[in-house]
Amino acid sequence: VHQSKMDFFCKLGYGKQDICKVLENLGQEALEDDVLKELIRMGSKPQALQKQAQPCQLQLVARGSCSAAPGPEWPAGDGGGSSDSLRAIVIDGSNVAMSHGNKEVFSCWGIQLAVDWFRVRGHTYIKVFVPLWRKEPPRPDSPIADQHILEELEKQSILVYTPSRKVKGKRVVCYDDRYIVKVAYERDGVIVSNDHYRDLQNENPEWKRFIEQRLLMYSFVSNRFMPPDDPLGRHGPTLSNFLSKKPVLPEKKWQPCPYGKKCTYGNKCKFYHPERLHQAQLSVADELRAKIKVPLALGKEEARCQCSP
Repeated sequence: VHQSKMDFFCKLGYGKQDICKVLENLGQEALEDDVLKELIRMGSKPQALQKQAQPCQLQLVARGSCSAAPGPEWPAGDGGGSSDSLRAIVIDGSNVAMSHGNKEVFSCWGIQLAVDWFRVRGHTYIKVFVPLWRKEPPRPDSPIADQHILEELEKQSILVYTPSRKVKGKRVVCYDDRYIVKVAYERDGVIVSNDHYRDLQNENPEWKRFIEQRLLMYSFVSNRFMPPDDPLGRHGPTLSNFLSKKPVLPEKKWQPCPYGKKCTYGNKCKFYHPERLHQAQLSVADELRAKIKVPLALGKEEARCQCSP
């Protein structure tokens, strides 16, 4: 069991020393989700992301930023960078957190799971929008779990709070959905949410087309963030092409015909015939008719030549 867990987290890119420390603290029988959660809390991250984070840190020092806070630095630039082929990701934080909390608790751990899923894929532009009043202490009517995750994501320039204020004891909240759709539309990115934004679709026809084509829905299965493999349906693009700016079309693979040379379907056969590669895809009956018509036509031409002066 220990070796299988070591192999699993090594494939994700984590160091063996960090994995051993976590397994010693939690025990060898700890669940994989708990081990992953503890690795992230310790500040450990995959080696591939560490290599990407190094040039970002050098750029920050060159620009004169001297107040760098200690802790894990994830690549979250506003520009493209090494992931020019991947689309920008805009996450509806409230929708994701409430979905992970079973619509009863605002679970910040759900936001962390979604962000980590896109980080592992190589996305560098990830933004999460959450209302500002979620920074307030939790109340019985609006419970919040793992609220410290919001502070960590804000330090990494991933989480953005939408404005809100109190006027005469009443909270005035800005519409965070408008921020989400607007930023995703301007960045030509993807919206991660289970909301359909019907009011914004009716407001702007361009936003309506964008939401229909760029909305990525998801599910949580045992603390695992799982978007669908076919975001736009069975006949739409794959998840990899959906998240890429330049989709890669799969090579068309032909299945050989099970009947081989005995096939009588001719050009109507949907299978591959290597022996007909440079021949006309005709049925057997049409081939026989063609062979009969050719000598008849030649005989008529010879007769005409003999009769002509």
